[in-house]
Amino acid sequence: MPNTHVKERLKIKSVELEDIDQYNELLRYVFQVSRFQLFESGYEEGELIRSKRPILKEADVFGWFTEDDQLVSQICIYPFQVNIHGEIFKMGGITGVGTYPEYANLGLMNDLIKLALEKMRKNGQLISYLYPYSIPYYRRKGWEIISDHLTFEIKDTQLPSVSDVPGHIERLKVDAEDVKQTYNRFARTNHGAMIRGKFEWDEYWRWENEEKYTAGVYYDSEDRPQGYVLYWIEEDVFSIKEIIWMNQEARKGLWNFIHAHFSMIDWVKGDIYVNEPLAFLLDDGHIKETIEPYYMGRIVDLEAFLQKYPFEGSIPAFHFIVTDPLAEWNNGIFTVSKEKDGPVKVSKEPEGKAVTLDIQTLTTLLMSYRNPSYLKKVELLNTDAATLRLLEEIIPDQSPYFSDYF
Repeated sequence: MPNTHVKERLKIKSVELEDIDQYNELLRYVFQVSRFQLFESGYEEGELIRSKRPILKEADVFGWFTEDDQLVSQICIYPFQVNIHGEIFKMGGITGVGTYPEYANLGLMNDLIKLALEKMRKNGQLISYLYPYSIPYYRRKGWEIISDHLTFEIKDTQLPSVSDVPGHIERLKVDAEDVKQTYNRFARTNHGAMIRGKFEWDEYWRWENEEKYTAGVYYDSEDRPQGYVLYWIEEDVFSIKEIIWMNQEARKGLWNFIHAHFSMIDWVKGDIYVNEPLAFLLDDGHIKETIEPYYMGRIVDLEAFLQKYPFEGSIPAFHFIVTDPLAEWNNGIFTVSKEKDGPVKVSKEPEGKAVTLDIQTLTTLLMSYRNPSYLKKVELLNTDAATLRLLEEIIPDQSPYFSDYF
């Protein structure tokens, strides 16, 4: 049967709670999630499906179904919030993307992504994040890399020297209120970070057995939590899932705590979710660090995004000329101007000099993952020298931090 005839027999609609078994079956097939992996993540038989039920209740899920209501392709949008240079934006988290192989190459996912973009725009979710199974695929759909994942390995003899700090560490459960409150303060002062409520914390631990982790929380001299490390120790390795600090005192205090395990461990291994190499901060910086792209982002509604974006200073009028492969409302001219203490003004009439680029490049530019000069150098952005300098001045310079996974 020709492919066009196959698609004609399918229907696109919302995936409801009664479809949750099919949703998870497709997810497990596409991503090859084994029972052993579920067991390692702390799930008993059927528990993952039950734990997903309340989350799917909050999400927007769409799929293609056969005539007898068999789900063959799907996409899920989680309702998240993220900090973008101090402003809280609604974010649509794309996940659960998958199609059974016999229904591949019919354009099913392309249609689902278009539908998802329309839904996110309607919901006021001005930006979307996703973890890419294929960077080239999602680039073609308008997403671009916005954050990095760094891993490091430190020998016990390379640990930072102990520093004199006025505070102390307490070991707590990872779901302790002080852990959550500390992260909440951190997220609201760090660009790119997820704002976590119960929904988001559930997803944060979705594929981890949180029972094996401990939180080391640093308290200052006034007993205020100022940072934490989430870790476990196994086979002489101190493994760090996440380490955050509100100030340098907390950073030193947390590394003092890690150093206190010197006699128990041979290595410290961990993750960092911002492009800030650890080696520079160590006495002996000859360590192994690896860096790889992590999450991708995409502006969903460009006009509304620009109006909310916290540009710095005043902006003499200039305009973006934007191309978007899927969201037609993002195509065209967007003139930006701003008085020093006034709101950002956006219009569709061209004023000033032009900046020509596609939606994915504009996303990584405004997320400050790559700066304007670099994007022009690699020919992803085209403008004159004066407007390039203006972009450098008005776009905040802070690398994105994103440590979640969904």
